Amino acid sequence: MFTPSFTAEQQRELAKKLTTFLSQYSHLSDSYIIEFFTEDLWHTLPSSWQPVLQDLSYPQIADLLLDATNEDRRYPSVWPLSLLAFRATAHALAFPRESRSEGQRVLGSVKPEEFLENRSQSSLLGHIFRKHVKPKKQHEIRKLGMLVKQLCDQTDCNRVVDVGSGQGHLTRFLSFGLGLSVTAIEADQTLVTMASKFDGQLLWALEKEKQKKNLSTQVPAHSSPHHVAGWVNPKASWESFIRQLKAADCVSEGPQTPSGPSKKKLRGSEQQGSFHVIQTSYAHSDAKSQESELSKQQKSNKKSEEELADENCCSCTESVCQEGVNSEVVRLQGYPDFVLTGLHACGDLSATLLRHFVNCPYVRGITSVACCYMKITTKENPTPPGLVIPPAPPTSSQESVCSEFGYPMSSWVWGLPGHQLSYKAREGACHAVEDYVRRLREGSELLRTHCYRAMLETFIRDTRPDLRRAGIQTIKKSHLLPFKEYARLGLARVSLPPELPLDPVRVETMLKEQGRVVVYFSLTLLLAPVVETMVLLDRMIYLQENGVDSQLVPLFNPNFSPRNFVLVALKPYQRWRRS
Repeated sequence: MFTPSFTAEQQRELAKKLTTFLSQYSHLSDSYIIEFFTEDLWHTLPSSWQPVLQDLSYPQIADLLLDATNEDRRYPSVWPLSLLAFRATAHALAFPRESRSEGQRVLGSVKPEEFLENRSQSSLLGHIFRKHVKPKKQHEIRKLGMLVKQLCDQTDCNRVVDVGSGQGHLTRFLSFGLGLSVTAIEADQTLVTMASKFDGQLLWALEKEKQKKNLSTQVPAHSSPHHVAGWVNPKASWESFIRQLKAADCVSEGPQTPSGPSKKKLRGSEQQGSFHVIQTSYAHSDAKSQESELSKQQKSNKKSEEELADENCCSCTESVCQEGVNSEVVRLQGYPDFVLTGLHACGDLSATLLRHFVNCPYVRGITSVACCYMKITTKENPTPPGLVIPPAPPTSSQESVCSEFGYPMSSWVWGLPGHQLSYKAREGACHAVEDYVRRLREGSELLRTHCYRAMLETFIRDTRPDLRRAGIQTIKKSHLLPFKEYARLGLARVSLPPELPLDPVRVETMLKEQGRVVVYFSLTLLLAPVVETMVLLDRMIYLQENGVDSQLVPLFNPNFSPRNFVLVALKPYQRWRRS
């Protein structure tokens, strides 16, 4: 399951190669495909590349450029060595996106094998955890949940803090399915309410199932998760984060009444459901597949069991409980240890969790699945578009005490020339390469979308030269519309006359360039996994600089879940052992 760990020297050498390569081709990764015509992007490519690329069919683009696994490349013409080197280097520097186990899936299947019998229901996840959960999320919570459980077993820790928990799908699997004590932190109060509601529905379903099977065994009290609304401040200290968790002890815990179709109220003794039923429900999960080299990492460190404080932890903003912000009342000493996890924690949130993991003595392990790299703060762009704004001014105990950015995190990468990654390069790293390869091979009509948008940009700038890269947003089924209709809808969204005259000859000329648009976008997409590798490698080096080894695991099927890497780390035993 786990890829071999890089040595510190190997990590640094790879970072050097990545920064050199990405800085050399930054003109590609920084370019906007909507400016293909306005900036004449095609002619920014090396002159030797243009003739061999312009006539490629869509399947040839997939096979010859984007598919790193294709070993049977048939070239329609002789390619220049510089183009071959560009493609080979991009593939060689990027972390492999498929795990060995996923490589065994059925040929031609996009979805994982667990969905072959039913496209919307995982055969490896108990039915009680599939309600309200889309197939992609079913795949993710099962795989990540089992990994988190493995970390808990390795560290003799039964507590988990799930940050950015959303509607609590992962939280429920960890808590009800795997028997862990879970605190779920989510900034959106609406999502917190939904999570508690879904918890109640699950408990209600379990109670019904228990009654049918005449089971009497009950769920331990810690199995019900805590869901509390709270914003994790990326600039706050780990002490503030622990106070935030500690303050949650003042909040009533979990769903008190299971809610189901019949809206029945259960007695207090029945509200916990049946642990036996839960274990049966999730038993299909392939725990055996989670065995890895990670277990060897800690085998030599035989640990004496520590007595954890018998208290539940959950999260809320420190204003929820006034006692929680009183430093005389909230004492950090004796707080129970926990494993930290974040499934697709957006932007700086993933970096924040890694910093808390390194600095906070109560965090024993972490699994970090990142997303939205364009929302990461950098020195050059400290307030990128989409950055989450604090819900309220920080309190005295939430004052910003950190000045670190989301990238780079490591001192090593910070000191490398050319390490900077633009907003556009990081945004491109969020694209789904596998999905685009599939469109190319199918000759999908969706491929004309970029050409349409680039054409519209020329007419917008003809009328309003000052209006650059205007946000059009998605036009429903735009690829099925004639360009004139697409333009009419798009112009209205930027407050321009919908019936603006469009030169038909010019429109037809640009439409003939669609193949070039697709090729150019594919070249930029070839760099997407390289940029993602740079961001994630920087985080691995940051951990290594702080005395923690880590592993990067392509945990999810990339065809199903494009942001499929999970960064896994355990602190050395001496770091979390406390008397």
